[in-house]
Amino acid sequence: MSRVGLTKEEKETFISFSEADKTAAVSTYNTRLHHKLEKLAEDHPDQIRKRGGGGSGPSEYTVPIACISIRPPYSEARKKADSERALRAGCRPPGGRSK
Repeated sequence: MSRVGLTKEEKETFISFSEADKTAAVSTYNTRLHHKLEKLAEDHPDQIRKRGGGGSGPSEYTVPIACISIRPPYSEARKKADSERALRAGCRPPGGRSK
């Protein structure tokens, strides 16, 4: 997946659906989102499909609308509680560092 020559402003992601649809169209230049969608399409081919794209253009997928979610940002208190719970469960940050 080549994104050479594009500025961050040009690396857009679009999610499109209507209230009548059961699926959403996702078009993205975001490498992290591309990899996530690629893995989901492999794991759930009956629900998440690659529609095309890639190369020098955006990756395009069809996903169930139920997969689209907008959540409030994490509060500092929630981040701290999640971090403490993960440490108690034996999870460590990348590189094995701990705060």
